[in-house]
Amino acid sequence: MTLPDEEFDPDDNYTGDTERAQIDDDLGAEALVWQLLLVINPGDEDAALQQFGAFQEALDGGDAEDVDAVWLLKDVIDWKSGFHIDETEPGALIDCLAELAARFNLRIDWGVEDPTDAAFLARVSPDALLETAHEQLRLDGYTLWTWETGTDARAGWMTLSSDDEAMRVIAPALGIEVRPAGV
Repeated sequence: MTLPDEEFDPDDNYTGDTERAQIDDDLGAEALVWQLLLVINPGDEDAALQQFGAFQEALDGGDAEDVDAVWLLKDVIDWKSGFHIDETEPGALIDCLAELAARFNLRIDWGVEDPTDAAFLARVSPDALLETAHEQLRLDGYTLWTWETGTDARAGWMTLSSDDEAMRVIAPALGIEVRPAGV
């Protein structure tokens, strides 16, 4: 596995330097994927490295410029540092978001005693679940992001709130349309 040559300081987070609020056009897709993985795995470079290796393996010797990177990323980060759940499965969405939050010793209060209760799941929408999770995670300094899948699925990841600007720069450079969850 080879890491991109371009340097990226995940602790810089594009703060305080409006000139850096744009990605260098010469950065390749693999370098951008690496930066994204660092941001969605805050404080866990080992996980980012494993996911980057899986991304490179999925490329199978191809060029990251020639693929839709978000769909390869979806597969290597799913249930680890991201989610991709069909909207008809609110229970799976709750489970996955709870697992992502647990990575950082956080717990999401869904506003009910048992979020796996069939009656609750039947009346709650995926968007309401994402909004609840986003609001609660913001209180702990995290942002829950979603990206446009073009399908009925809901997909996204978590970052530190201090990395919001980095996400707004890196994701579009990869052609990923992101927004804070619930928005």
